[in-house]
Amino acid sequence: MLVSKKDIEVRYAETDQMGVVYHANYLVWMEVGRTKLIQDLGFSYADMEKEGIISPVLDIKITYKKPVRYGETVTIHTWIEEYNGIKSIYGYEIFTEKGELSVQATSTHVCVKRDTFRPVKVKNLFPDWHEAYEKAKK
Repeated sequence: MLVSKKDIEVRYAETDQMGVVYHANYLVWMEVGRTKLIQDLGFSYADMEKEGIISPVLDIKITYKKPVRYGETVTIHTWIEEYNGIKSIYGYEIFTEKGELSVQATSTHVCVKRDTFRPVKVKNLFPDWHEAYEKAKK
């Protein structure tokens, strides 16, 4: 299983009135982690979009365990939890700079045609991606 890692420095704008990272910002960081994982596999999501295929989020599950504050650096670990040729479930763990688990999450995505939102089989349209996902998944 491939686990991609990406460091992010927490910006002041990402914090709330309590001085901790606002909960929705973790979703943005998860996207950064997904993008890094796709790059580590040798692909580009932007290239898929140029072909008229997008990958909307179907579901997000997230558990907040430890707050993160401005000035800290977090590390996002991202992997393919499940993949069946149409649907992908990505797993995430976000760690503090001390190595403490801050967030555990999954996001579920499906590839669809941009104009119709009808699901497509990745295996048929992007066989290289399909093969890479099969090899990299948990």
